[in-house]
Amino acid sequence: LLYNSMIRAYARYGFSERTVGIYFQMHYLGLRADNFTFPFVLKSCADLSHVGLGRCIHGQSLRIGLEFDLYVGTSLIDMYVKCGELNDARKLFDKMPVRDVSSWNALIAGYMKDGMIHVAEDLFGRMSNRNIVSWTAMISGYTQNGSAEQALGLFDEMLQEGSEVKPNWVTIMSVLPACAHSAALERGRRIHNSASGIGLDSNSSVQTALVAMYAKCGSLVDACFCFDRIRPSEKNLVAWNTMITAYASHGYGKEAVSTFEDMMRAGFLPDAITFTGLLSGCSHSGLVDVGLKYFNWMNTEYFVEPKHEHYACVVDLLGRAGRLVEAMELIYRMPMQAGPSIWGSLLAACRNQRNLEIAEIAARKLFVLEPDNSGNYVLLSNMYAEVGMWEEVNNLRALLKCRGVKKSPGCSWIEVNGEAHLFLGGDASHPQAKEIYMLLEALPEKIKAAGYIPDTSFVLHDVSEEEKEHNLATHSEKLAIAFGLLNTSPGTVLRVTKNLRICGDCHTATKFISKIYGREIIVRDVNRFHHFKDGICSCGDYW
Repeated sequence: LLYNSMIRAYARYGFSERTVGIYFQMHYLGLRADNFTFPFVLKSCADLSHVGLGRCIHGQSLRIGLEFDLYVGTSLIDMYVKCGELNDARKLFDKMPVRDVSSWNALIAGYMKDGMIHVAEDLFGRMSNRNIVSWTAMISGYTQNGSAEQALGLFDEMLQEGSEVKPNWVTIMSVLPACAHSAALERGRRIHNSASGIGLDSNSSVQTALVAMYAKCGSLVDACFCFDRIRPSEKNLVAWNTMITAYASHGYGKEAVSTFEDMMRAGFLPDAITFTGLLSGCSHSGLVDVGLKYFNWMNTEYFVEPKHEHYACVVDLLGRAGRLVEAMELIYRMPMQAGPSIWGSLLAACRNQRNLEIAEIAARKLFVLEPDNSGNYVLLSNMYAEVGMWEEVNNLRALLKCRGVKKSPGCSWIEVNGEAHLFLGGDASHPQAKEIYMLLEALPEKIKAAGYIPDTSFVLHDVSEEEKEHNLATHSEKLAIAFGLLNTSPGTVLRVTKNLRICGDCHTATKFISKIYGREIIVRDVNRFHHFKDGICSCGDYW
C-alpha cells in the first residue's frame, strides 16, 4: 500500500523516472504489483516514450494474470498508442473481453495522430457509449489532419438538441483551430458564444485559442480583446507568443515588438517561437534594423539558438528591403544547409526587386529541393515574361511538362452569412457567375477613373494587352470580392482568403475597390493579412 501511494504520487506530479525506479525496487523486494500499481507505472512509461520498458511491464502484468484487467488493459493500450506502437495497441484492444470507453478513446486518438482517419471513424461509429473525450478525440484529430469541415460538422452534431454531452475547455480548444483553418469567422464567433454560455471562455487556454482563431480569421480587434481579457497572472509564454504572431501576420511589426517588450517586462524569457513571430513582424513592416538587432541578440542575450525558420525570416527581412546581396551572404554563412523556405524567401524578394540574376540562382536551388512545387517555376517564368525572354519561358514550360509538375490553381474563398464560397481563377461555375462577371466588367472603368492602371506584368501569357487585362479581371480574389459586394449590405467588412500570394495588380485594384465602394476588405494570402480601407492597405505597399 505504501509503495502504491508513492508510485501514484510520483506519477501524478510527472516524476516518471522516479515512478519506474520505485516500481522496480518494489519488484526486487518481492512485493506483488496489482491493478492499482500498473496503470501509474505504464503512464510513466508512456510519458518517457520508453516502449521497451512498457513491454517489460506488460510481460509482468501478463505473468500475474492482469493483462485483461479493465484498468491495466486500458493503460497498456494508452501506453502503446503514446509510444507510437498502434499495431500492439490494436492487438490488445481486440483481445480484451471487456473494454471501457477509455480504451476506445485511446485507440481513436492514436489512429488520428497517425493520420488514419477512416480507421478512427470506424471505431467511433462502433462505439455504443461515447463521452466528451470520445467526441473531443475525433474533433481534435480532424483539426490536426486539416479536415476543418469535418471537425466543425462533428462539433455541431455533438451539440444537437437532446444531446447529453457538453463540451469542455479541451473540446473548445480543439475546434477553434478548425475555424482558423477555413477562415470561418462567424462559426468561430458562434463557438465563442457557446463557450461563454457555459462559462468556459474565462479559461486562459481557451482565451489563448480564441486569440489565435480571431487573428487567423482576420479580426485582429477581437484577438486583442481576448488577449487583454486574460488575467496578467495567467498570461503564459504561449499566450504572449500567440499575440506576437497575430500582430506579425497582420503586418503590425511595431505592435509585435512592443508586445515582445511587454512580455520581457512581465518576466518571461522568449523561445524559438517568440523569435519567429517577432522577426516575421519586423520583416512585414520594414523594421530592418530592429529585426537584425534581435536576430543578433538571440544567442548572446536570450540563449536561443537561431534555427532554419529564423534565418528564413531574416533573409525575407533583407530581401524585402532590397538588400539581396546581404541576404545571399547570410545564406552562405548559415551553419546549416538552406532549405526551401529560405531560397523561396529570396526568390520572392527577387521578384519584388526585379533582380533576375539572383532569382535564377534561388530558383535553380528550389528546382532541386522541391521539384514538384509549381510556384517556383511560375514565379521565374513570370520574371522572364516581364522582360520578354520568351525562349526561357518556353524552356521552363517544357521542364514543367517533362517533370509532370501541375500548376497549383489560385483559389479564393469568402464567408457570407456563415457559408464559404470558393472561386478559382476564371471560374464560371458559381450560380451567381453571370452577376459576378457583370460587376467585374463594369469595374475597370470605375477604378480607372479613380486612377487605377492595370499591371499586366502579372499575366504570364504572350497575348495582347487587352487579353491580359481580361485575365487580370478574373483572378480568384477579384471574383470573391465581387461576390461579397453583391451579397452583403453596404459597410459590411469583406474577408477573403487566398491559397497563394495576392498578385500586385489585385493588390492595387483592391485598394481602389475599397475606396469606391466604401468597404473595408481584409485579404489573407499565404504570407500575411492585407487590410484595405479608403484606398490604403495596412501593408503600406511593403509586402
